[in-house]
Amino acid sequence: MTVSPLDVLNPVFHFLDAAIQDYGLYLFIAFVYLLIPFTIWVLSGGLRRKLLRGKPMPHIPPVIMVFFLAGRPTPPPEPFEPFPPFHEPPECCYDDYPLD
Repeated sequence: MTVSPLDVLNPVFHFLDAAIQDYGLYLFIAFVYLLIPFTIWVLSGGLRRKLLRGKPMPHIPPVIMVFFLAGRPTPPPEPFEPFPPFHEPPECCYDDYPLD
């Protein structure tokens, strides 16, 4: 008799659904509080020291690549004026719109 993987994993899925529904907020808070020290440990080089234990530190020389593109350079953008000069409004005939 063959057992379907879905039949075997169904109770696990039900347990995880119930745990997340009942304790989801607490699990999230615990995850965040564990993630902060882990991130500090990784950024301080803890993971690098663990992976390279006993091996010499690889030296990667810095490489600066410069690409010169053919063609004319783009013109500089027009200067931005935060306070443009005052312009007179266009002449308008207000007789077309009665005030009453």
